[in-house]
Amino acid sequence: MRVVTMGEMMLRLMPAGNQRFEQATTFEAYYGGDESIVATSLARFGLDSWYITKLPENPLGDIALNKLREQGVDTSCIARGGERLGLNFYENGVSMRPSNVVYDRKYSAISQADPKDFDFDVIFEGADWFHVAGITPAISNKAAILTECALSAAKAHSLTVSVDLNYRSKLWTPEQAQSVMIPLMRYVDVCIGNEEDAEKVLGMAPVGTDVHGAKLDVDGYRALFLQMKERFGFKIIGTTLRESYSASDNGWSALLYDGTDFYHTKKYDIHLVDRGGGGASFAAGLIYGTLSGFGLQKTGEFAAAASALKQTIAGDFNLVTLKEVLSLMGGDISGRVNR
Repeated sequence: MRVVTMGEMMLRLMPAGNQRFEQATTFEAYYGGDESIVATSLARFGLDSWYITKLPENPLGDIALNKLREQGVDTSCIARGGERLGLNFYENGVSMRPSNVVYDRKYSAISQADPKDFDFDVIFEGADWFHVAGITPAISNKAAILTECALSAAKAHSLTVSVDLNYRSKLWTPEQAQSVMIPLMRYVDVCIGNEEDAEKVLGMAPVGTDVHGAKLDVDGYRALFLQMKERFGFKIIGTTLRESYSASDNGWSALLYDGTDFYHTKKYDIHLVDRGGGGASFAAGLIYGTLSGFGLQKTGEFAAAASALKQTIAGDFNLVTLKEVLSLMGGDISGRVNR
């Protein structure tokens, strides 16, 4: 099975520990980005995973490329050129102080990419699945055009298409997001997104949910998923449920709906090391489980377990094995030393 993902590769710079930006004299450097997390996760699970992006022809672009190769991702269709690699400054929150993100990604290579940089007929020939996140079309008008070209080509080649809505308020407004993303939904088979994503990107929201107060009403999501299915015809809809007890400790579970069955996974209580990449790791788990024929329940449990583990690991990539995810699915939450 071959999966293709497309998005922006970035350099994430983090003050050590839980320092604030103004305290930092050094920054820890991690390469990643939402769709690259999906690509690397799937490669680690054993799938043929291709990643599409555009990287500058400089040392940072070279490192980003090599980070993907280290994880077994096929990089043969990555374009080179453009001005720069986008930067993501990330201040890790703790207790009641939330995390904070500052983007420096204007004029990044992928934001200026053109559809002619990629031969989508070659890229999608023989592939099974295409995945992209709502972050990518939010980067620039050119990136939005590129996203639609890729989605259209993927459907022309009969791929299953998944989109993680991934609303980012620092990139665009709800009105901008809806004007771009709602028309793209006609290409989508599998829709992934949390309650904020559905509200800001699709103009729909679950009732009875207050994520800031750690209040989640599963029945509200059931009604939301039915509306999404009726309006857009999605084959599978998935969301993670994050209950924010604090910036350090979260509850984590997931919901899946396939038009017939509605499934709520077990919940994990996570002491966060790095919450970044949780949603993308869930998307990767959903894709892997679906392609592996797991069925709705097992797919949901696999995706929830994989994404829970990611949040115990610093950096963007979900550096876990298939065996570790299956072990957690099986109920091993002891954290005991493996000797």
